[in-house]
Amino acid sequence: MLDYEKFLLKLKKIKILITDVDGVWTPGTLGYIEGGEEIKYFHVHDGYGLKMLIENGIEVVVVSTRYSDAVQKRCRELGIQSVFQGIQNKEEILNKLLEKYTQEEIGVIGDDILDLPLFAKAGVKFTVANAVQTVKEKADYITAASGGAGALREIAELILSTRKD
Repeated sequence: MLDYEKFLLKLKKIKILITDVDGVWTPGTLGYIEGGEEIKYFHVHDGYGLKMLIENGIEVVVVSTRYSDAVQKRCRELGIQSVFQGIQNKEEILNKLLEKYTQEEIGVIGDDILDLPLFAKAGVKFTVANAVQTVKEKADYITAASGGAGALREIAELILSTRKD
């Protein structure tokens, strides 16, 4: 069997997708308006991709080291219930999820070295085109799109393409 065929079989097993935010949902830039309030931009195609995953029974979990009210709002809009922000040790969240899911049922999307502990315990590891090289080297799949520019939609469509039987 071809490696790509094996990869598609791994995608079929995903029941939960854990995703970082900055650099994945966004281009990785931070913007502040006068007064110091943070502003973030999210791609609508990515949002619809996440909604499609949820509608097809795949749980989406957000784990970010930073806290942002904009992320909370966007997750509410998309129906994402599991949102963990301000988490310095992302692996603790993954360990709790491993009580419910097997390693092969877990997909992870990250873009920077803080996401690597999640990669070590996930069944499928995704990263974005503009990720740091260290993460790209550990990823099973690197998107053509950059973070904040349709990468999440690309991953969602790839996962869902394996469920058309």
